[in-house]
Amino acid sequence: MTVNRRQFLTSALAAPLAAAPEPRYRVGITTNTRGGWEKDVFLSFREAREVGYRYVESFMSYFVDYWERPEDLRKKIEEIGVRFVTISNSGPMETHFEDPARHEKLLADHMRLVRFIKHFGCAHLKINLGPRRPTGTTDEDLRHMAAAANELGKRSAAEGVRLAVHAHMWNQFENRREIDYVLGHTEAKYVGFVLDTGHITLAGIDPVALAREMGHRVVEFHMKDVKPENRGGAKTRLDRPDIMNDPPFLPLGSGGVDYPALKAHLDKIRWRGWLTVELDSSPFRPPKESARISKDYLEKTLGLKVDAA
Repeated sequence: MTVNRRQFLTSALAAPLAAAPEPRYRVGITTNTRGGWEKDVFLSFREAREVGYRYVESFMSYFVDYWERPEDLRKKIEEIGVRFVTISNSGPMETHFEDPARHEKLLADHMRLVRFIKHFGCAHLKINLGPRRPTGTTDEDLRHMAAAANELGKRSAAEGVRLAVHAHMWNQFENRREIDYVLGHTEAKYVGFVLDTGHITLAGIDPVALAREMGHRVVEFHMKDVKPENRGGAKTRLDRPDIMNDPPFLPLGSGGVDYPALKAHLDKIRWRGWLTVELDSSPFRPPKESARISKDYLEKTLGLKVDAA
């Protein structure tokens, strides 16, 4: 086919306007960090943006006043210059996945959240599976948790949103036995996983080894470090710590997680998804400075671009 000069110039001018391919790694930050960010979510968003993060993750408890007016929340975050990775479930929502008597309300609450986050272009919903009882999680609990998660995953998928369950110390869904059961009794096409490197390590699991086993079922990594002595998986279970006086989670590069090995594996399998920096507390420096430390590590050590669109 012969291309005349006008066609050539038209195509050449149009080329720069073509949409750039989405990067394989997208970096965000969860900003409910105790020590300065936990009480003012919009301050946390502004300071995270000043450091260089474009994407933020938060909890629905901060936005209950916006349930019926998501456009107002959209305007606020656009003014700050950030977008959401996702918005997690939290109080006052029902989160007791282990209790079948609460499943009807649980599913209704979470589907409301699914429809809410769609206003912000979120492609996945990260959820916790409820606070841990002193007696732990029974086999019966796990059956109910898996059933509710799978049903929620089906309903979420019908709305175009992927569900991803988050293993979290001191929650009903915490350790390897519980991870294996819930993911083994839910359908991969409906239920993905959020691999939190800090919580996984404290649960006695090597996060790099778990990433190698789970591959593309991981939708998102929560990126936080731990003390070097816990590298490869803590040897003993840590009861709920005093996170302001003896924080178990640290900025990236503290030595407890082998992030270069994790990144090398993700490169090898051509994984795509979210790498979301998270720090539960920052007692020794302002959260903004801890966020900067993690950003510098991602860029200088792992070669990632934090401020990518």
